[in-house]
Amino acid sequence: MPELACPFQCVFCDQHRISGMEDVPEAHKVIHLIERNLSTFPDGPKTVEIAFFGGNFTGLPGNLQLIYLEIAQKFLIKGLVQGIRISTRPDYIDLEKLQLLRNYGVTTIELGAQSLDAEVLRMSGRGHGPEAVERASKLILQYGFRLGLQMMIGLPHDTFEKSYETAKRIIELGAHETRIYPCLVIKGTALEQMYLRGDYRVLTLEQAVDWSLRLWQLFAEAGVKVIRLGLHPSEGLNGDDLVAGPYHPSFKELVMTALWRDMFEKHSVWPKSDSVIIEVPANELGVAVGHKASNRNWLKKSYREVVFRGKYGQEPQSFLIKPNN
Repeated sequence: MPELACPFQCVFCDQHRISGMEDVPEAHKVIHLIERNLSTFPDGPKTVEIAFFGGNFTGLPGNLQLIYLEIAQKFLIKGLVQGIRISTRPDYIDLEKLQLLRNYGVTTIELGAQSLDAEVLRMSGRGHGPEAVERASKLILQYGFRLGLQMMIGLPHDTFEKSYETAKRIIELGAHETRIYPCLVIKGTALEQMYLRGDYRVLTLEQAVDWSLRLWQLFAEAGVKVIRLGLHPSEGLNGDDLVAGPYHPSFKELVMTALWRDMFEKHSVWPKSDSVIIEVPANELGVAVGHKASNRNWLKKSYREVVFRGKYGQEPQSFLIKPNN
């Protein structure tokens, strides 16, 4: 969905360019989109959600909310999907809105928290303080929804320490999941003017990967699932809409590559051999080898040959190293 019903214009925001959507989806188009995507899933057990993203869902006109919720609920009742997810602003949550969402079977509510630092929120033009996030999170959990709190790193006046404190507060507030987005400078935003004046400096890609890795490790230790790292690639972000910032179409892969590099660096016992085999979980084989084989190439500074093997059933983020005799 395009940007709808947001009472404030955050300095970083142009949802039309970020989401790639210009028009409000009509009911028949929403139904067609859901049916088309459902037809692509293989048979067998699966968990499918209908998600409404891009705008401030609970700030939409009531009749439009009802149209979308009634469509989604029909698929939920038929068992074709297992959940409904919406994204909205923290200051657009109240008991009446939550009751409506629960009546129509919404299962997860994601809040664009972005930061829980008062100065960062103010300088970003969010229009609310940390207390709005705290209040909304408490109500959402009281009503039995799954809570997602999205955060953005590298906002105006942000530091790694402030982002780390935001992540800790997200954990304390009871979030089940989070998303980590590096702040980007998008054409036509207030942030572009700040950047061009020299009043705002973007994170480098290396900084964004490092910050995200350390935050991911904090969330993982606390049992909070990171369901996205980096913005979803779009034609705009891959084209002329991006002015500056740490955008990469494979941002998550870069972060997971860095995670595996960190684990390899901390491993103290390596075989005395010129060739090694490293067994890793099969679904993590690509990131263990590294983006553009960067981890393999780094290890080949110490070994003539480095062989990675994917192993099914192996514990996540675990590996076994043995000489390749």
